[in-house]
Amino acid sequence: MNASAPLALGDQLLIPADHLTGLLRRLAAEWLQATDAGETDLDPRTVEALARALSEVADQIDVECIAFMPLRKEGRTGSRGGGPTPR
Repeated sequence: MNASAPLALGDQLLIPADHLTGLLRRLAAEWLQATDAGETDLDPRTVEALARALSEVADQIDVECIAFMPLRKEGRTGSRGGGPTPR
């Protein structure tokens, strides 16, 4: 995700969404790497399931943030397309 939509509770900013999704994905990747390298006694299937769950949460946050982003007027650079709107 290229945009940084804030995750907020009421009027209080908690953390930018892209920081949170990046953290979730890095954590999942590190769990998998540690398991693959034999650096943990955790059950590999359980680690894979947990890593998949974290990735799914990150994906869902991205989807919700994309839906939250305002669309720009036609003919201007859009936040979803990265370039001018085709005519």
